[in-house]
Amino acid sequence: MPERPVIELTEVRREFAAQPPVRALDGVSLRVLSGDYLAVMGPSGSGKSTLLNVLGLLDRPSSGSYRLDGVETTALKDGARTRLRGDRIGFVFQSFHLLAHRSVVENVMLAELYGRSGRAGRRERALAALERVGLGHRTGFAPGRLSGGERQRTAIARALMGEPALLLCDEPTGNLDSRNTEAVLDLFAELREQGMTIVVITHEQGVSARARRRVRITDGVLVEA
Repeated sequence: MPERPVIELTEVRREFAAQPPVRALDGVSLRVLSGDYLAVMGPSGSGKSTLLNVLGLLDRPSSGSYRLDGVETTALKDGARTRLRGDRIGFVFQSFHLLAHRSVVENVMLAELYGRSGRAGRRERALAALERVGLGHRTGFAPGRLSGGERQRTAIARALMGEPALLLCDEPTGNLDSRNTEAVLDLFAELREQGMTIVVITHEQGVSARARRRVRITDGVLVEA
């Protein structure tokens, strides 16, 4: 059986109204298969953030096609896009966005607060996600007692709740020292071996070097690196 594409961008353009119009994405085509690990690199102003927003269903392309896990997204209404984003995408950001007054397991459980999964089994799913990222021994800790790498792994566990088709990471090591960066990148490698599809937006060469594939975006144009 051929591998299933999780991401299929075809001639995607994104223009913003200005005089003259600003074309942030210029005919971007990209195919990411299930289980792939892709790094997207580019300088500030290159279109990385716009691409991230399109991939995460936070913004719509001006033209072109975006199929996520087989679903054409460009014509979906806002409610359907929100449901698809919640079901198919896990987000990991540079900032961990953990609630200080909640325990580690409670922070992970919050991933399903607005989802369609029922309350039954929520704690068990959160505990399983924490075991998956190597934090089964920290479940009752407050985030303030964790290292930076442990806090990012907690955020990754939260993103894994619901078994998303795509893990979309925006500068996930930007707030980490070199030791914790390596720990998080080791975790990404383990998740990829387990079949997770990962896309990392980064400007760090060391981070992109750990990915299976690399692409570079410059002035809205995407090329294989």
